[in-house]
Amino acid sequence: MSYVKPAELITAMIDAGESKILMSTRDTLIRAFMGGATLTIAAAFAVTVSTNTGQPLIGALLFPVGFVLLYLLGYDLLTGVFTLAPLALFDRRPGVTLGGIGRNWGLVFLGNFGGAFTVAVLMAIYFTYGFTTEPSAVGQAISEIGHGRTVGYAEHGFGGMLTLFIRAMLCNWMVSMGVVAAMISTSVTGKIIAMWLPIMLFFYMGFEHSIVNMFLFPAGLLLGADFTLMDYLIWNEIPTVLGNLVGGLTFVGLMIYATHGRTAPKRVVLTRPNGKSFAASPTRVPESLAASRGERHD
Repeated sequence: MSYVKPAELITAMIDAGESKILMSTRDTLIRAFMGGATLTIAAAFAVTVSTNTGQPLIGALLFPVGFVLLYLLGYDLLTGVFTLAPLALFDRRPGVTLGGIGRNWGLVFLGNFGGAFTVAVLMAIYFTYGFTTEPSAVGQAISEIGHGRTVGYAEHGFGGMLTLFIRAMLCNWMVSMGVVAAMISTSVTGKIIAMWLPIMLFFYMGFEHSIVNMFLFPAGLLLGADFTLMDYLIWNEIPTVLGNLVGGLTFVGLMIYATHGRTAPKRVVLTRPNGKSFAASPTRVPESLAASRGERHD
C-alpha cells in the first residue's frame, strides 16, 4: 500500500489545512453537514450492534465504517479541522489568518451539528414508530448513555469535569491520528486500514467525541432521557469540544509539525586530534574542531 513518508505527510496536512480555511462557505457547510450525518449514522449502527449482541467490542469494531466513508468522500469533522487548520497558519501560508481558522471551525461546527441533529431526529422516529410507542431497546440504551455522560459526570463535581475533559483529549488524539492516517497511503485499501485502527480504539474506550455526542445527547432528549439541555451543554458538549481541540492539535498536529515540518538540525560527526569521532549538536561544536569537522550524510 503506497506509503507516504512523514516528511511528505506533513506537507499534505498543511495543504489540507490551507484548503479548508480557504474553502467557500457553501462547500464547508455541505461537507460538514454530511460528515456529521455519516459519522452519527455509524454511531447509531454501533450502539444497535452493541445492544443487540451484548458485545460492545463488536460495535467498536464496526463503528469506523462511518469515519472511513466520510473521509473517502471528502467530508469534514470539527475534530479533524481542529488539527489541520492551524498548521497552515504555523507554516505562514498566504491568506491564512486566525480569523480564517475561527470562521472554518465555526462553520464546520454548525454543519456537523446540523447533520448530527438531523440523524438524531430520524433515529428517534425510527426507535419509537414516530413517537407512538416507548423507545426500543436501542433507544433506551442511547438514553442511558446520555444520562450517564452528563449527570454521571456532574455527580463527581470537579473530578467529573476533569475526567470528561481528559476523555475528550484522548478521543481526538486517536481521531486525529485517523484523519492523518487517511493521508499516509495513496491506496484506498491502505487508507481504510490506517483509519480503522485508532477510530475503533476511541469508540471502545468510551472517549468523548463532540460530533458523536451531537447525535447521542439530542437523540436521548428526544427519547425522554433523564437529563436536561443545560446538562448536555455544560456537562458534555462544551468541555468535549475544548478537550477535542487540545488533544488533536497538541498530540497530533503540533507533534508531527514540530518533528517533520520543522526538523531540528542533525547532530554532526566530529573528529578529535587523536582520531576518535563523536557526535555533537551543530550549535555546540568546539571551536578547536570547527574548522576540521566532518558531517556524515545518511
